[in-house]
Amino acid sequence: MAETNETRYRVGGMDCASCAAKIDTAVRRVAGVADVSVSVMGGTMTVRHDGSSDLKAIEKKVTGLGYTVSPFAGSAAPARDHGSHDHHDHDHDDHTGHDHDHDHEGHDHDHAGHDHDHASHDHEEKEIEGLHGHDHGPTTGPWWQSKKGRLTIFSGAALIAAYAIGHLVPAIASYAFIVAMLVGLVPIARRAVMAALSGTPFSIEMLMTIAAVGAVIINAGEEAATVVFLFLVGELLEGVAAGKARESIQSLTTLVPKNALLEDNGQTREVPAESLAVGAIIMVRPGDRISADGIIISGESAIDEAPVTGESTPVRKGVDAVVFAGTVNGDAVLRVRVTAAAADNTIARVVKLVEEAQESKAPTERFIDRFSRYYTPGVVVVAALVAVLPPLLFGGSWSEWVYKGLAILLIGCPCALVISTPAAIAASLSAGARRGLLMKGGAVLETLGKVTMVAFDKTGTLTEGKPQVTDIVSFGLSEAQILSRAAVLEQGSSHPLALAILNRAKADGLPVPPAFELEALPGKGVSGKAGGETLDLLSPSAARERGALDGEKDARITVLNDEGKSVSVLLVNGVAAGLIAMRDEPREDAQAGLSALKSASVKAMMLTGDNKRTAAAVAGMLGIDWRGEMMPADKQQVVGELKRQGFIVAKVGDGINDAPALAAADIGIAMGGGTDVALETADAAVLHGRVGDVARMIELSKRTMRNILQNITIALGLKAVFLVTTIAGITGLWPAILADTGATVLVTINALRLLRVKG
Repeated sequence: MAETNETRYRVGGMDCASCAAKIDTAVRRVAGVADVSVSVMGGTMTVRHDGSSDLKAIEKKVTGLGYTVSPFAGSAAPARDHGSHDHHDHDHDDHTGHDHDHDHEGHDHDHAGHDHDHASHDHEEKEIEGLHGHDHGPTTGPWWQSKKGRLTIFSGAALIAAYAIGHLVPAIASYAFIVAMLVGLVPIARRAVMAALSGTPFSIEMLMTIAAVGAVIINAGEEAATVVFLFLVGELLEGVAAGKARESIQSLTTLVPKNALLEDNGQTREVPAESLAVGAIIMVRPGDRISADGIIISGESAIDEAPVTGESTPVRKGVDAVVFAGTVNGDAVLRVRVTAAAADNTIARVVKLVEEAQESKAPTERFIDRFSRYYTPGVVVVAALVAVLPPLLFGGSWSEWVYKGLAILLIGCPCALVISTPAAIAASLSAGARRGLLMKGGAVLETLGKVTMVAFDKTGTLTEGKPQVTDIVSFGLSEAQILSRAAVLEQGSSHPLALAILNRAKADGLPVPPAFELEALPGKGVSGKAGGETLDLLSPSAARERGALDGEKDARITVLNDEGKSVSVLLVNGVAAGLIAMRDEPREDAQAGLSALKSASVKAMMLTGDNKRTAAAVAGMLGIDWRGEMMPADKQQVVGELKRQGFIVAKVGDGINDAPALAAADIGIAMGGGTDVALETADAAVLHGRVGDVARMIELSKRTMRNILQNITIALGLKAVFLVTTIAGITGLWPAILADTGATVLVTINALRLLRVKG
């Protein structure tokens, strides 16, 4: 089999899904192209081909349809084998900020042309470009400076001029309107012809052209000119709306600062953030944005993660804590070791995920695409019958019925219908990403709303993932004395239970004097001397062997064990002085998160590898069904069983051991931030590891599906109303175009409501 290469392009001037469909259809016809995916919201096109394709031909197809196109740096070279590294390679430009000046400069594709050394082709592209109404992201700078904006203004001016001339010299009024109409229609008609030649005969441009020419033939030149102008206004509004949605995703990339302070042989110097290599040490001053993902190696500070995670209160982070690019350092100097190159940092990955997600269509979207494939030709047939049958069969007036037929043609345009789903999905994906809820595409978003059972991993998902001291039971000494002595023995140890004791002693501000003759007793505990006492911190069984426990003390230990707690016994000079019980406690928000799921009538279950006592204790506190002592394969099996029982299952886990179950579930959700998120097997990820975010994700999905339903209703409803009023002779061509444009704009605005998600 021939190897597949992948080339990515930036495409400017797309406003709605029918734009994407036209490009898709045209590029697929180029020899050697295996697959095309176009993202309207990302403004990108990815072409997979066998290496024999003429990339110039692909670019000419796209520019011919009236869009600008420029290869991403890195993918303009003869495309390489599509290995995994390739992805980062040609994506690099997308995230480092070079390339999205395509959003700010009208002539971006122009320099891309020079860059890649096709000056001749570039010249040609510029000539073609002057003719058509599409241009780069119409939201770059003021709308009136874009090509689409200028064309709309010219068309409007020509229309006003025609009205003026018509009043002054009524004899030539009809010609003046025809000229005014042609100002706007020529670029539209040109695009219609190109689209028809590339395999999309029933484009909105084609319907528009037929209607305008038809209107002139039946002496409705004034209306024809007005309709063309309204059409251009509608396209401009669509472009502005699409650009707004696109900006919200691109704005994430601007969070990462351009420069970083690199430590080099004891000196710091400023370097571009994208040049930072993994392992480099950077210095972050108070108030600066952190310029790369990394791990703090010195300093402790409150870090404002709101820009990335929406988390309102700053998080205190010290040595060994993970920090994300784009977050703001609060009150102290930090030294950070870089763990991810610019193209792979959390934000770049979020943006890339969102862009890829938009290129993978949701089921509803596919249905609408199929629907519009039959719908538009159907409308053309109905319009033709309305125009021809009444005059032929019932002696109706030709001009009246042809006029009605033309109006129906315009009402039938599927723009609003086609954009109804992708606009909502793009807005929703980007709203989710801003709150740290990542979803890989429309299909995931659609399924999330149908979830009826969420299976949670325990450690690190429902619980903090590290034990905490829960009880101190004293047999004579005070709690502080017991804790202080235990901490003396545990200093220097990195065992999770030791850390729990040390953290609690530090939190309580207890003195931890140095110990002598510290000795680890494998499988039993530790012993040592301090302050003239011999101290031992032992497991209950080791303490029993020493004969230090009586029946009453044993009973206390059993009670604590039944609560799922691990117990250590402190001996002072060989006598039991107290017990310290520890357990991995539920996260602060676990209870609230689970009750949010419950109120959305979604069931929850906990699957854990922990022993049954601990599992039962934690599940009891959270009021949740559970299964304990499970290996990764068992978790996968349970997910399979739940699916067979008819549940739509989401599996939430924090990574590696959950991978099989994440893959088996209808939706796998990876928990926890950082770059090691199990994003490869998961369909979605919760970056801040909050349990409540799972419920938020499901709610966002439900809102999105409701929004899509509203959009489809608006689009079809308006069309139905105007179809009836047109045949009844109440409304004409102008309202027909307003119905179409109005529906498209309403649908887009409705979809953009999803961006305003208050977390």
